[in-house]
Amino acid sequence: MSTRMPAYRLLIKSAKQVVQVTNNGSRMLYGIDMSRVAVLESSTSQGFSIVVDNDGIIVDIDTDDVIMKKYREETFQNVIEATGKSVIPGLVDGHTHPVWAGDRVHEFEMKLAGATYMEVHDAGGGIHFTVNHTCEATEDKLHTLFQSRLKAMARAGTTLVECKSGYGLDTENEMKMLRVIDRGKKLGGIDISSTYCGAHAIPKNKTASEATKDVLENQIPAIKSQIDDQNLSVDNIDVFCEKGVFDVQQSRDILNAGKQIGLNINFHGDELNPLGSAEMGAEIGATAISHLEEISDNGILAMARSKTIAVILPTTAYILRLKPPPVRQMIDTGVPVALGSDFNPNAYCLSMPTVMHLACVNLKMSMSEALCAATINSAASLGRSDTHGSIEKGKLANLVIIDSPKWQHIIYELGCHSEIISYVIWHGEVVHSKRTLNTSIL
Repeated sequence: MSTRMPAYRLLIKSAKQVVQVTNNGSRMLYGIDMSRVAVLESSTSQGFSIVVDNDGIIVDIDTDDVIMKKYREETFQNVIEATGKSVIPGLVDGHTHPVWAGDRVHEFEMKLAGATYMEVHDAGGGIHFTVNHTCEATEDKLHTLFQSRLKAMARAGTTLVECKSGYGLDTENEMKMLRVIDRGKKLGGIDISSTYCGAHAIPKNKTASEATKDVLENQIPAIKSQIDDQNLSVDNIDVFCEKGVFDVQQSRDILNAGKQIGLNINFHGDELNPLGSAEMGAEIGATAISHLEEISDNGILAMARSKTIAVILPTTAYILRLKPPPVRQMIDTGVPVALGSDFNPNAYCLSMPTVMHLACVNLKMSMSEALCAATINSAASLGRSDTHGSIEKGKLANLVIIDSPKWQHIIYELGCHSEIISYVIWHGEVVHSKRTLNTSIL
């Protein structure tokens, strides 16, 4: 005798707040709209319910009474009672470097003593230190480390994350890192947008011109071949456009080559020196540019016109003691702003709630702007805002249930995400709760 599968995967019922972020199909928000977060809030004993189908898609959102007239509770595989709680979209981390071996805690001590980023780099540390350890590590070791980091991200509410290569710097090791990221995609429990970042630094045995040639003539063709043979899935291309690394023209050439094989342009720009990266990125159709601590006024105007998304990384400016990026000017000018953790051995943070808190305190963003930047706009920076980043019918049920009637507590309670997050839901499945982590999914 066969057992019929329930018609729906999940019912969340009686939530005090459902924070949709946007409810009109917007794919990104900018300007004043970043502060106008769409919220369904109960003012009576009736809460709000969310219905998720067996494909993990949100199919209905309404008050409890309306939902229960349309659906029978026994038709759901799982029911979550959310009385007194709020529901927000799953958080989206728009910039990470999560595949590496060998920590750099010793460099953190150097920076605390006053060393600059480039001084650490010149002393043999920085990216090259991590490159050496990552190249020596096996693919399986990197996968084990990567899997552990993905789990930690999920526990902090991240349900979509951008993951870069970039600690290989040659074809063999960049491909190794991209394969590790691909293996992560198959784990489930968190969605991944993969980024090829072979132009992350200049290899020790090459000049910038030689490194550019290697990326253009060897690495990108090898990646294209693997994509064409369906052995690899890559979404974005990145380059570190910076003084002493890849200049603006070299970066342009690399990014355009990636664009020609179907990759979205999403790169590091104007972090340490004002090189005009923002202007260049806007001109060539970049989806997103990260860092931007040294962006010019003209760069801000160019990104506002092109609607290139600024992926802001509060942890980087905080840990490296850099001048903060001019986020308020960006928002007021109409640049869509997103957030990322910049998780890497130089800036070790896996928690998007912490990133949002730093964005509010250090970068003068409002909590509504920070939530928008960590959901719909970060999803847009990865070309995923049609399916991620807001709570709307037809979108994936990537959700975070907060143990508070006010969603702002996920930002307000610094360092307390393990207490304030009741559930993390990915495609309608509970992948983390306060009591247990579903290790069968992650």
